[in-house]
Amino acid sequence: MDFSCVEGCSKCCIEREYYPSIKFGKIGVLVLPDEKQRIENLAEKHSIQATILPRIGVSEKNDKPDKILAYQLMGKDPNGNTCPFLDMESNDRSPHGGYKCKIYPDRPLACRAYPLVESSPPTLDPKCKFCEKCSAVDGNIHAETESLAEIKIKMETSAKYLWRYATGIGDPSDKDKMETGWFLI
Repeated sequence: MDFSCVEGCSKCCIEREYYPSIKFGKIGVLVLPDEKQRIENLAEKHSIQATILPRIGVSEKNDKPDKILAYQLMGKDPNGNTCPFLDMESNDRSPHGGYKCKIYPDRPLACRAYPLVESSPPTLDPKCKFCEKCSAVDGNIHAETESLAEIKIKMETSAKYLWRYATGIGDPSDKDKMETGWFLI
């Protein structure tokens, strides 16, 4: 069975989750440093307000990150949901009937890798509507696998310390549980 989006679904572009816990807020789409400027330029080209925050940093000392390995494109909703590039206003739909991505040919590697999730071995995202119905996909996940492998290579580091950025973005009922800023992990 080949992977394909479920008719009318845009769930992966709308729903964001807390990771690794509520303390860190909701995460955005992973954006690598070499993608950041391109994504910012695309936002400007489309007159879109896009917020890109740090996500993972590394350092040789435990005082603050020296280098950012990954950023994250936050959702446009106050609770962190909904990709700012998802066109929910147009009647024009994607081939599977979901909302169209305004930057689909130029989307980040993380979007190209979806629904593969980094683990050992890589697995399918159980929150994906298609993947809810199957446990294995054969066929057209070659491009997704290549994208995930490229992300993994670009995030390799020998740095001594690893940092995660807490976004402070999430559901209003969780505001007192969330923090903002860098945390040594």
